[in-house]
Amino acid sequence: MNRPDPVPPPPGGVLWSLAGDIRGLLMLPAALTMQVAHPAVGAGVDEHSVFRTDPWGRGERSVRSLQMWVYGGDAAAEEGRRLRQLHRTIRGTDTHGRPYHALSPENYAWVHATGFPVYQHAVRYLHRPLTEAQERQLYAEWLRVGRVLGIHDRDMPGTIEEFWPYYRKVLADDLEATAVVQDLVATDRPLPPPDRGPLPLRLLLRAFWPVILPPFVRFRRFVTIGLMPPDARAVIGLPWTDRQERRLRRFGYVVRAVVPVLPERLRYLPLAREARRKARSAGLIGRRRDLARAGRA
Repeated sequence: MNRPDPVPPPPGGVLWSLAGDIRGLLMLPAALTMQVAHPAVGAGVDEHSVFRTDPWGRGERSVRSLQMWVYGGDAAAEEGRRLRQLHRTIRGTDTHGRPYHALSPENYAWVHATGFPVYQHAVRYLHRPLTEAQERQLYAEWLRVGRVLGIHDRDMPGTIEEFWPYYRKVLADDLEATAVVQDLVATDRPLPPPDRGPLPLRLLLRAFWPVILPPFVRFRRFVTIGLMPPDARAVIGLPWTDRQERRLRRFGYVVRAVVPVLPERLRYLPLAREARRKARSAGLIGRRRDLARAGRA
């Protein structure tokens, strides 16, 4: 007997506010860097990913996939199956000589698990701190996303109380500054100009890329390290100063002031925006349903 497909998080939840908001784009590099700091995951990305040769295409596909997990409705489970199929052949040996497989429960669960501590930390700067109820709701919704991705309940901690010891153990036992981590926070590696978006914009960026690239990669490093939970950044060995912390707080203040007043067509990514429109038409969310109201039910 076939089991029903897992259901993504509900409209109006915490993830419906976070995952499609443009501020989520600032959080993704921190989560990705924590993922590849695990030697098995880092080796898989190093050997099988096109993040060096097609960084913009790889990023676009990752963002769209993440949107599907939350806003995809009936198509979310199909996206989860597609990802598992994609990762079936990703295997090899890490830099310590240990065999790895992308779908081994330890590796696959860690890749998913990183999203929760990054959200929990980064919203303090870019949104507002989560209440205890919102934090618990976020974790419950993140477990639902894990089921969409095909992660078994036995492979992820079932509660927040169980999550933090698991998280600290992975940090202490496994994480390190892998070659991919170093690439993701480097400011001296080649990066081609963006090849997505309207043609006039692409041509403009290509013309001025030598001028744009240095501040862009410095900013990427800044938000990658700054929006990573401090205990993770310390274990990986990524430096962070008090001065940088003050700059991040000032940056967060500006983001918190500007983004909430943007119209929805600018604030939310396309797939999320369309899902929110449909949910609003069905009476499932209000026009300004946001993180401040999520979690009060």
